[in-house]
Amino acid sequence: MTVVTLVRHGRTAWTESTRYAGDTDVELDEVGRAQATALGEWAAGRGFTSLACSDLGRAVATAAAVTRSTGLAAVVDARLREPHYGLAEGRSLAELRVAEPDALAAYDADPVEHPWPAAEPPAEVAARGLAALSDVVARDPDGAPLVVSHSSLLRLVLCTALGIPLRHYRRALPRLDPATVTEVDLRPDGTAGLLRYNAPTGAQ
Repeated sequence: MTVVTLVRHGRTAWTESTRYAGDTDVELDEVGRAQATALGEWAAGRGFTSLACSDLGRAVATAAAVTRSTGLAAVVDARLREPHYGLAEGRSLAELRVAEPDALAAYDADPVEHPWPAAEPPAEVAARGLAALSDVVARDPDGAPLVVSHSSLLRLVLCTALGIPLRHYRRALPRLDPATVTEVDLRPDGTAGLLRYNAPTGAQ
């Protein structure tokens, strides 16, 4: 068993507008940069032994703050990036309610059976994310890894590892706030125990 600490990146301008960032490379805003700095300060002295992050800029910038405080070099892994949202990419919930009400209703009812048109399927997102976390553990089996990633990716991975049907991921885990910490004990078979979820670090 390896306890893995999962962190969502700091805030971006799109976070507040509930805009689907997906794999669009949106930068941290001023609040997000402050959150990243505070997260780095929180991580210092906590015994983390390795660091990994998504290849998207908002995750890389958040991880860089951890690097500055801990000296750990981040392993950048594209498998940890947020899914592409297809039709919804770059659009806010308010816009989608007006422009795509039927697609939004279907997605809300079952995001696996009715993903956004042209979006990456949730099951594929979960599979690549879990594979990336398994590699994190393989590189640091007796350590304390910290991973910086994204809201949907992490929630999909958590549901898979915890045995929660993916179609329920948005109801079972309705939110994951910027710069919060989630801890799981990740087992070799890909299952996990949830130790804490969406916990503040003082970075918020």
